[in-house]
Amino acid sequence: MDFAVFLKGIVIGLLASIPLGPIGVLCIQRTLCKSHKSGFVSGLGAASADTLFATIALFSLTFVLSFIESYMAVIKVLGGILVIIVGMTILLKNPVVQIRKNRAGKGNNLWSDYLSVFFVTLANPAYILVFVALFAALGINREGIPYANGLLMLTGVLCGTSLWWSTLTFCISLLRGKFRPRHLFWMNRISGSLIVILGAAAILSIFIHMPVHNVFPY
Repeated sequence: MDFAVFLKGIVIGLLASIPLGPIGVLCIQRTLCKSHKSGFVSGLGAASADTLFATIALFSLTFVLSFIESYMAVIKVLGGILVIIVGMTILLKNPVVQIRKNRAGKGNNLWSDYLSVFFVTLANPAYILVFVALFAALGINREGIPYANGLLMLTGVLCGTSLWWSTLTFCISLLRGKFRPRHLFWMNRISGSLIVILGAAAILSIFIHMPVHNVFPY
């Protein structure tokens, strides 16, 4: 096992995940309003999608990158709309109802938590370019890395992104006991509004030529 390759993958995963955007806000909201497990599993959905993006970036799947470049405007609109829908859902949700469901054992559908974040993350495939830049910064390319080492590096990326979501949701979960229903009510309003704003910013970036990876950091 080439530990250096694996370690580089972990570093790339961490660097790609640490900037907080709509996904980070969503995972924090779920950790506070539902459970630590819900927030962490949601983060794993983002980690899985990020690893898929890293795979495309590492192995230089040019037809995918070409498709993204050709349909960037459409991708931004569809991704932005999806993020706005998620934000509005949180904005209008009553945390008291969620708390009652949690206590009754009906509020934690982990598969739903995982898949929802996985697909919301996939709605921004332009984030592949972030991994392209990170691999280039470390001097990594398809020609210069054996296939086995490539898989090892992607495993490191998955571990790095998962480590970030594990750390974030664990730290946030330590604060759950300090939050009362009225706090969670405002948490839903603030986080939902922020997610809606970020989704709208992605759509508006079409007209003001803002790079999508600056609007949608994960």
